Amino acid sequence: MLDRRKLHYMSEEINYYSKKDTFQTGNVSEPGKGLVFAMACACGIAVANIYYNQPMLGVITRSFPGELAPSLIPTATQLGYAIGLLLLVPLGDLIERRRLIVSQFLVLALSLLFAAAASTGWALLSASLCIGFTASVTQQIIPAAASLASDNRRGAIIGSVMSGLLSGMLLSRILAGFIATNYGWRAMFWLGIPLVLAGAAAMALLLPLSHPVTSMNYGSLLRSLLQLWREESRLRRATFIQGLLFAVFSAFWTILALHLEQPPFHLGADVAGLFGILGMVGVLAAPIAGRLADRRGPGQVVSTGAFAALLAWLILAGWNSLAGLVFGVMLLDFGMQSAMVANQQVIYGLKPQARNRVNSLFMVGMFIGGSLGSGGAMLAWKIADWKGVAVSAIAVALTAFLVPLLLQRNHS
Repeated sequence: MLDRRKLHYMSEEINYYSKKDTFQTGNVSEPGKGLVFAMACACGIAVANIYYNQPMLGVITRSFPGELAPSLIPTATQLGYAIGLLLLVPLGDLIERRRLIVSQFLVLALSLLFAAAASTGWALLSASLCIGFTASVTQQIIPAAASLASDNRRGAIIGSVMSGLLSGMLLSRILAGFIATNYGWRAMFWLGIPLVLAGAAAMALLLPLSHPVTSMNYGSLLRSLLQLWREESRLRRATFIQGLLFAVFSAFWTILALHLEQPPFHLGADVAGLFGILGMVGVLAAPIAGRLADRRGPGQVVSTGAFAALLAWLILAGWNSLAGLVFGVMLLDFGMQSAMVANQQVIYGLKPQARNRVNSLFMVGMFIGGSLGSGGAMLAWKIADWKGVAVSAIAVALTAFLVPLLLQRNHS
């Protein structure tokens, strides 16, 4: 039985969000396949800009001999993306979403223009920071899709949009490598401009208007992030589990090229790049995981994804062959992406009027997990090579698998 203080707290929480922070989508029908496809494409186009520089880094570095800045471009892009997650994504709860999304796309196109025309490494570094910052529009589109979906189809729609995001991550590296090799790195940034403008046009024409109603200013909006984090235990749990899974995912991709150079493989960076094609498993897994989360509940899908990641690292640790790597990475990608879609279904169902802020907290936490996974993997590699990385990753994946089971047992 609830005591009076608990009831008072709950009533104040309801009053706070109903009066100060409501969000309405108007009389918008369930999004059709055309709109979902357009949002998936827009997500892929936006997120691709974060990864163009990775396969082009060697070519870019040779264009600016003796400069330190080009080697920092991937870091600057990721840093810009993280800042965008924290400072721009919450604006989706304050500003009409279609206008915000289109505006970010336009500034992203301008950032690409500056990158293509950069005359020094430091100029390109600054443009890369802006590219990452504005490419966070991806995380504006996903909450918008969740807001348009009904409760019983939210997982499927999120999964479909996520498949576009994952496709952009995959195809961007392949496209950028081909363009840079044949036409130079500037050509890729020039090509990115019409792609981004096409994304802006699609969202301007197809995305329904949203109607945020709030008396909060921007400072209050950012401060409310802390309140959301304190209040929502399910958000903290989903973020923690996804952060662990993204850590073991990032650990693999951070060390893969180094591992392939060692016996018994003796393979180069070109083969490491081809492993990205195996990311198609994640593209296919995302919509399937979304539908399963709708039917069976997200908890079961998260547990399955965590188990798949654990099994993947057990295979990677014990099957030291190219076939083992291929099978392991496919299972790892399947597990990480499946759990991510299911966890997103959980968080987007918490506070519809605060979906962008919830998404901001979730993605920042996941990003921190990935950064710690990459750094920890490098440390483990220096200490004990591949075995050290594998043992560390198994421990983290096991934690991600056991946490929801233990919480479920305590709850029951």
